[in-house]
Amino acid sequence: MRAVLALVCVAQFMVVLDVSVVNVALPSVQDALGFDPRGLAWVGNAYALVFGGFLLLGGRLADLYGHRRVLAAGLALFTLASLVGGLSGSGGMLVAARAAQGLGAAVLAPVTLAIVTTTFPEGPHRTRAIAVWTAVSLAGGTAGNLIGGALTEYLSWRAILLVNVPIGLACLAATRVLGPGTARGTGRRVDLLGAALATGGMVALAHGLGGAPAYALLGVVLLGLFAVVEARLARAPLIPPRLLRPRAIWLGNLAMLLAGACLNPMWYFLTLSMQRVLGYGPLQTGLAFLPHTLLTMLVGLYATPWLMRRAGHRVLVAAGALLGAAGFLWQAALAPGDSYLAAILGPAVLISLGGGLLNTPLTVTVTSGVGPADAGAASGLMNTAKQLGGGLGLAALIALTGEPPGGADATAGALAAAYGQAFTLIAAAMAAVAVLAAALPARRDPAPARPERSSPGKG
Repeated sequence: MRAVLALVCVAQFMVVLDVSVVNVALPSVQDALGFDPRGLAWVGNAYALVFGGFLLLGGRLADLYGHRRVLAAGLALFTLASLVGGLSGSGGMLVAARAAQGLGAAVLAPVTLAIVTTTFPEGPHRTRAIAVWTAVSLAGGTAGNLIGGALTEYLSWRAILLVNVPIGLACLAATRVLGPGTARGTGRRVDLLGAALATGGMVALAHGLGGAPAYALLGVVLLGLFAVVEARLARAPLIPPRLLRPRAIWLGNLAMLLAGACLNPMWYFLTLSMQRVLGYGPLQTGLAFLPHTLLTMLVGLYATPWLMRRAGHRVLVAAGALLGAAGFLWQAALAPGDSYLAAILGPAVLISLGGGLLNTPLTVTVTSGVGPADAGAASGLMNTAKQLGGGLGLAALIALTGEPPGGADATAGALAAAYGQAFTLIAAAMAAVAVLAAALPARRDPAPARPERSSPGKG
């Protein structure tokens, strides 16, 4: 079991790493390939939106074709796309490679969680395994900034993508530790129409939120058609209707979507704040994210599983969201000339405590009570909510905060005001997550059984 958990955690780490690893390199990418501010956002969003759009399909592939086969296919695609992205000579080629990476990630993320939920039985053992998987996922997001900063500073922005190639090949070779996994369900039919509608709707909606209302309307129409196809027409829907009946699943995924709209765009705005407002270099920016990485891992691995046996899941989600909201409000006060302690470290403590507290109980909530045949779909739905929230949240925040006066030549003060507005909006969204958490069903993990004491005269 440990070898299986190690493999899926490394694969998941790589997937989440590439959500954030480009952040620190964005200024270098912009200078090298000539992106404008809106185009630069698509270096991240091409990955996030294709990732989110095809996660549902990736989840069903895991259920229908077997975990080992799907994991290997996802690793192969992700590794090849990383190679192409690292060798890109134009902005269009880079965005296309990032989209292909997102497709590979959409196959990988749900199958890694599905392997965890089918390998470990429900209860404390599964909670612990999910806590490790979640902590690795969160650490991948935060460590991406440190790794991206070091690679950009000492090698090139291209190295942030090329580093995936040896890791992906090593994981591909290690898939032999897996059995075939589940390959049950509705046969080998795949809902390609649903996947295309979901992805097209998300991309169009994100583009619309970025300042193109016609695309926003198209996105709403496509997502509406997706709902009709899933409910009425699909023979093997990406989201089986029975999966959405429990309140814990649909409400928990709504909370996950909103949390993703907060935590994922944070890296974009905080990276630009450090480099454009505080004047940090790529490596210094990456090092500045180190407290986020360490605190998130420590809380997710040790504090949260312990608390989940003593407090209700919804209490922990609400508490984590409120801590995060307080951290983002503090982060919104960042100004030119601020010290690292005031500008970064203080808010990082609250944001990391909040993220570490809410992610594991929310993940357990939306994946519990799901049979093995739907494990991939459930994990795909959860990851879709998170990535969709991140992609749409970033597009909306860029549109709402607007371009600061002066455009590319804006002063540090003007940039700080624009980024501060984004962090304030993120804080409000985190407060809304706390409200949703209060409506989740009450649940707490059972404490591990205590070993029986030997009676006198025995053993």
